[in-house]
Amino acid sequence: MMNTSTLSDLPLDNSAKAKVLIYTTQLCGFCRAAKQLLASKNVEFKEIPVDGDRQLRQELTERSGQRTVPQIWVGQNHVGGFTDLAKLEQTGELESLLEQA
Repeated sequence: MMNTSTLSDLPLDNSAKAKVLIYTTQLCGFCRAAKQLLASKNVEFKEIPVDGDRQLRQELTERSGQRTVPQIWVGQNHVGGFTDLAKLEQTGELESLLEQA
């Protein structure tokens, strides 16, 4: 299924129901791990698949400065990828970031 929305159409503010946005591809193991970590903490997230959508992928790269997935935002804060998310969880900083979002 092709995603036709653009990043500029997607809310990155506190008015969104989900505090977390995660940009993924279907075959990405790190994407699955990030979603599992968030689900284990009962964190609602909005998943934006970028499979096969060159424009969406380009906009993601421009916004994040990264070409890889997952790319994760908590509220307005760009966390980075799964390794960054896991580090925040290990240090206890993820809870604080989620509370602020």
